[in-house]
Amino acid sequence: MAEIKILMAKENVKNSHQIDVALANGAYSNLEKAFKMKSVEITEEVKKSGLRGRGGAGFPAGIKWSFMPTGDRKKKPNYVVINADESEPGTFKDRWILERDPHLLIEGIVITSYAVESNTAYVYIRGEYVKQAKILQKAIDEAYEKGFLGKNILGSGFDLELTLHRGAGAYVCGEETALLESLEGKRGYPRIKPPYFPAAIGLFHCPTLVNNVETISNVPWILENGGEEFAKIGKPNNTGTKLLCVSGHVNFPGVYEVPLGINLLTLLETYCGGIRSRNKLKAVIPGGSSMPVLKAEECNVEMDFDSLKKAGTGLGSGAVIVMDETTCMVDVSLNLLKFYAHESCGQCTPCREGMPWMKRMVQRIKDGNGRPEDIPLILNVADYVGGDIDFSRGKLGKTICALGEAGSWPTIALLNKFREEFEYFCNNGKSMINRDKSIKTPENAVPEVVAT
Repeated sequence: MAEIKILMAKENVKNSHQIDVALANGAYSNLEKAFKMKSVEITEEVKKSGLRGRGGAGFPAGIKWSFMPTGDRKKKPNYVVINADESEPGTFKDRWILERDPHLLIEGIVITSYAVESNTAYVYIRGEYVKQAKILQKAIDEAYEKGFLGKNILGSGFDLELTLHRGAGAYVCGEETALLESLEGKRGYPRIKPPYFPAAIGLFHCPTLVNNVETISNVPWILENGGEEFAKIGKPNNTGTKLLCVSGHVNFPGVYEVPLGINLLTLLETYCGGIRSRNKLKAVIPGGSSMPVLKAEECNVEMDFDSLKKAGTGLGSGAVIVMDETTCMVDVSLNLLKFYAHESCGQCTPCREGMPWMKRMVQRIKDGNGRPEDIPLILNVADYVGGDIDFSRGKLGKTICALGEAGSWPTIALLNKFREEFEYFCNNGKSMINRDKSIKTPENAVPEVVAT
């Protein structure tokens, strides 16, 4: 596939986050073009592009924009909210944009706000992104000084106030309705949909468009080159480029911009330099920690929304977590469940009670005190928390938001695909993974009493 840079075009430009450098490299050049168009024409261009949301769900952006009331349908203020929470483990691609090209994001926000007739926009950024928040705030201040934000932007008559809002580090606030609750100053509890679809009842009970940083950063390129040109990149129904953040056991981890549909093995070998230390590939989580794992023999797959769904997993946030043959999958499962048990907001009983329960059972297995019946019990609890054990049946939606599914999907996949490792722990009280040429036995294993 031919390499094309849309979001990382300034990758090799020094001080690309500064406005003078950004302007010299084409920043804000599409605003005048946008202001000469009707708002609906911009939305139609985004529809033509086939751009799908880059936050994880992959919903068509143009269709989402069209849900916003405009013209005679607009009876309340419209809001635009940019999700920069990026709390999915393994994900750091939005961070690249925030650090290296914040003015690309701001330009996208202005065009998007004009398209959906919003005069107020917010960027909700995760609390841990202190450095990134400082860079983005400086970029916002620079944009105000140059007249790209504020009143009567470039003499167009369009006003836009943009505010940066820092979260408090809650994973669940990556979910759009929990984000809106937090933005309103409340605890980040997800809202029930229906009726609380943001386009109808969003921020301050007004129509609200919520889009991810990467999604909005594509908008200036689409406006400049046309939606049809964007649609030529990638695959049908999976158009454009995608930022993939690769971590784990590869020689060259990092953020890579590739056309949607690139083969996963090609990504690992050609871009990431192969598996570290000449070890063998064991497994890959292709779209962030909440996505089901792929075994090595399943990794000859195209990296796009539809292909990965067909393979029983998902593109998610584009976080590619690579594991070689030295990885213990019981450790992986325990690490993930510790995270999701900690991050459950507690609103839904299945998630609040089920995540810690699964974590305790896997911890018991890891400590060498597991029982054979623990494995089917974990699968049963995971089914009740977030999803049917058979992904193809798709019996989901057992909690208000997808956090229950996010913790259950990887647990189910790891237990089903690497069951022998869990069974080995239960039967032998030790790991079957030979990391340093000797089998390690858990030290100071203390029996744990867990209600079952």
